[in-house]
Amino acid sequence: MLDSEETAKLLEKAKNGDDLAKEKLITFNSPLIKSVVKRYLNKGIEYDDLYQLGAMGFVKAINNFDPSFNVKFTTYAVPMIAGEIKRFLRDDGSVKVSRSIKHTAIQLKNYIYEYNKQYGENPSLEHLSKHFNMETNEIVFSLEANTSPLSLNEKFSDDEDSSTILDKLTDDFSVEQYVNKLALREMIKNLNAREKQVIIMRYYLDKTQSEIAKELGVSQVQVSRIENKVLKDFKDGMIV
Repeated sequence: MLDSEETAKLLEKAKNGDDLAKEKLITFNSPLIKSVVKRYLNKGIEYDDLYQLGAMGFVKAINNFDPSFNVKFTTYAVPMIAGEIKRFLRDDGSVKVSRSIKHTAIQLKNYIYEYNKQYGENPSLEHLSKHFNMETNEIVFSLEANTSPLSLNEKFSDDEDSSTILDKLTDDFSVEQYVNKLALREMIKNLNAREKQVIIMRYYLDKTQSEIAKELGVSQVQVSRIENKVLKDFKDGMIV
């Protein structure tokens, strides 16, 4: 297996057009690709074809990965691999997720819900990994695989004038945004209590600075200063 330093060097070379580096990354991460592929067996698609789809997703992960995401490359790659396979399978109907994966996802979501109720924040991937004795990429896969696809034209309510999901998506929405939030969540644990409150309310609850100020009983200027300070500290480590 490649260590993190070797992986980083190969990723840089691969992104700069080095095909040998890309092939080496695929070869050494073949077990990871296979572990995702095996979850989609018995869908009427040959294993070799599924592996090729997984490899395509892995190459996309190579091309799109940025060290500033502050997450392991393999953690980033898993949903990209699964996404490529699922996009292909959805052409012939909905993807069926195995009962064991559904069960794992339910356990994870229940634990996350109870943890959030007790501590006011979601557990980190590292915490979930230790608690469930699972690899972080397995956790990401389980949670992502059990998410049902929605139509972009589905309305948020039965109201005839209700907005659709497509209306709410920005043109530049991407997997990178999800990973950035994941990385931000990991870094939140290093903030003090007030900073945590502001960042969670601002970036996960989508509240305005004035709403946060009113809720916390402080001025909007204070909220702005806290937010700017945190983002300044983060800017060399990730993109928000």
